[in-house]
Amino acid sequence: MTEYWVSQGNKWCDFCKIYISNNPFSIRTHELGKRHKDNVTKRLATMQKESDAKDKEQQQAARALQQIEAKAKKSYQKDLENSQRNVDGDTSAAPGDGWVFDSTSGYYYDKSTGLYYDSNSGFYYSDGLGKWVTQEEAYKSVKTSKTDVGQSSTSQSKPPAADTAVPAIKGGPAPGRVVTKPLNPMRPIKGAPSAVGVNKRKREDSKPKVISKEEETALKAREAARKRVEDREKPLMGLYRSY
Repeated sequence: MTEYWVSQGNKWCDFCKIYISNNPFSIRTHELGKRHKDNVTKRLATMQKESDAKDKEQQQAARALQQIEAKAKKSYQKDLENSQRNVDGDTSAAPGDGWVFDSTSGYYYDKSTGLYYDSNSGFYYSDGLGKWVTQEEAYKSVKTSKTDVGQSSTSQSKPPAADTAVPAIKGGPAPGRVVTKPLNPMRPIKGAPSAVGVNKRKREDSKPKVISKEEETALKAREAARKRVEDREKPLMGLYRSY
């Protein structure tokens, strides 16, 4: 009987990155060698480090998620408390004494200064400013308006100065020629029209601009839309106006 020779081939070692003979003796000899054992130890240490880093990253992500949820919950509770104060009319959210909650507008109002206060945004509003501003700007405008009112009242209460009598000039007639006509011929004398202005032609009134029906319809629609927006945002006093 004839026997055939068969090649055993080579085996790849993934730890050492080399080929070895594919037989039990060569494989056993290579695995017991120092080089193979060191490579296996290094691979296990690298895998352990990667696993620890992955676990640490997952823990940090979970901790960050918990912090975000805690902050969101705290902010939500604060918003609920502020809304409840606005509904109940609690004055603890007002900036100081003298502030009264106005249920019509939904803001706090100070009668002495004429200012409105929004507890959610912390801004102030007055009819004189016509917009929401910071506390410093609001009180500065109130102080300026009071100063102007005081100055105007002082000027009105000041008694008028007595008319000083002009002393009569004694003597004869003035020397030189006496001019009876005005120096400027274009300027008319009081009670008499100017000679130059009598024949002046009066400018004819300009004709009104013709507007088509389409333009008139568009103008009416624009005015109606603007009025609807003003009526809708009137309770907010322009605080959240986006145009």
